[in-house]
Amino acid sequence: MLHLQTFGDLRLSDETGEAMRYPAKAVLMAAYLFTCKQQELSRHELAEFLWADAEAELAGLNLRKLISRIRQADGASNEVPFAITSTAIKLQSELISVDLQVIDAPTPPLEKLKAITDLLQRDFAGSIRPATRLIEAWIERERHHHHLKMREALLAAVSQAESAEDFRALSAAGLYLLEKDSGDEQVRAMLRDLPGANRGGENVEPMGSATKHFARPQGPYEARNASVLETGSAPALPRMVLLPPTSEGNEAGLPLAGALIEDVTIELCALRNISIVAPHTAEQIRRDSDKSTVVGRYSISYLLDTRLSGEGLYAQLIYFPTDEIIWATRFSMTAATLPTQRRLIAQQLTASVVTELAKKEQQRLSWEASPEAYHSYLIGASLVSKLTLPHIRRARAAFKEALRHNGDFSPAFTGLSRTYTSEWLVTAQGDEELLRMAEQSAARAIERDEGSPGGFRELGVTKLYLGDVDGSVEALQLAEELSPHFADVIYSHADTLVHASRPADALAKIQKAIALNPISPDSYLWCAAGASYFLERYEEAMDYVGAMKDKAPAHRIAAASCAMLGDKKRAQLYRQRSQALNPVFDVEKWLAVVPFKESWQKDLYREGLLKAGF
Repeated sequence: MLHLQTFGDLRLSDETGEAMRYPAKAVLMAAYLFTCKQQELSRHELAEFLWADAEAELAGLNLRKLISRIRQADGASNEVPFAITSTAIKLQSELISVDLQVIDAPTPPLEKLKAITDLLQRDFAGSIRPATRLIEAWIERERHHHHLKMREALLAAVSQAESAEDFRALSAAGLYLLEKDSGDEQVRAMLRDLPGANRGGENVEPMGSATKHFARPQGPYEARNASVLETGSAPALPRMVLLPPTSEGNEAGLPLAGALIEDVTIELCALRNISIVAPHTAEQIRRDSDKSTVVGRYSISYLLDTRLSGEGLYAQLIYFPTDEIIWATRFSMTAATLPTQRRLIAQQLTASVVTELAKKEQQRLSWEASPEAYHSYLIGASLVSKLTLPHIRRARAAFKEALRHNGDFSPAFTGLSRTYTSEWLVTAQGDEELLRMAEQSAARAIERDEGSPGGFRELGVTKLYLGDVDGSVEALQLAEELSPHFADVIYSHADTLVHASRPADALAKIQKAIALNPISPDSYLWCAAGASYFLERYEEAMDYVGAMKDKAPAHRIAAASCAMLGDKKRAQLYRQRSQALNPVFDVEKWLAVVPFKESWQKDLYREGLLKAGF
């Protein structure tokens, strides 16, 4: 028997499982015919479906060519999927099994629900790019039908569930349906009543004050509700994914931590103003080697990342568009406290998440109003962290392009400011004009968004390089107050503290930033190396340099550290690498423009650079 797969990749396989050499449109035609009541259509109807945008005569010609290719692929086989006449084409369904058949199979509701859930983890006709409006409408219609069948099976299966595995299946299906329709109150109520949704045993009203906060929408939500009244449809809800926890070792409590995240997921489903990504998709995102691309592809705004270690469960909420860690904490996961704390931890997490969502929603709505600006901004943001002159200048061009689309786009001014300070740092020529342009861009970012930490961060960095160390510390303290878990802000604050002659405070702060952002950018490690150098921990400085993927920006600090350790050979190697990148570097000229609050730092840096042979 042949097999037609309609979910994920659309393919027709022979009895051995090998894909048949059919044109893609022939397989699409088979799937379409299977969903038709009689599984037979006229040639005219099929030509119109497959080539709706073409003239009738051309569409008919295309269909005749397709039929010719189908017959060539069939050869002398007796088992062929289509019965083709001069006027119609019929799918010979008695010769074909189709994955769609599980949706209407006469199986018990719980068994059917599990089968449908497994099937719907892959999009129906997911590999098809609709070439016509008719194809697109058909795919959407079928997907809606599948969701209704899943919902029907879910509600029928609730009374049959007995085991923990059954309840997990109900939970997964319910969350999937709520992701598609966040207004389905019957499914939401079913989720809340599942035994697994109240594992702690308490009869606690979900979300506490957080639910009440969303009961009477404020600010952007009022505008959203007005939009529904006027147009009958609401803008897309912000999407959140809760990633299953990972373990830094072979932690025995990982299954319990995973169950905790399931609790949090169900709690969040009580909210009306966010869309929660279903657990199966969350698991796939966790496993994907390129998480950023996947998160961006599914328009996910918020990402809750969790890690389990011997110190407990570490959770951080990330605002994906800016990679800002807007909330983070660690919870005890000991066997003695977990049973009673588990539910409370879930409530605390969800309440905090809701608060942060409310803060960020106005920004999200304004960003989505100008998608071209946001797209250009993302291109710049992906480049600006790479500390090479070509990347910095390409990032600058992208930020300027964003501002051409939206002249009030604060994040683009923030990024523009960073490109100027980064170029000033990398070229090491003391070009004050770059810093003035950085300062102007940071000020414009703040003018347009006084509540965003990004503008104050860039202002603080710029003031540092202009020699106003106290002004820099003040701006960065404010930035950190606005976003106390934003790792990039903490890194910049640490960097300023190095120049403020407070290397011990700087090292403690940069270690906090690294803890928040453990797969750290090179700039974090470079800052930590500098703080270690001024604490005269030269081996430690070299360890940080060694961890950098691109060590080029740190060649000078590495050369000075090796020289202070008496390792002349390595010091010479790093000096030569630095001079190859910047042959006109001059120690005294550089020290004259690098701001240090106290002279001992310049003396110590000068000593190391001179010993290295600069």
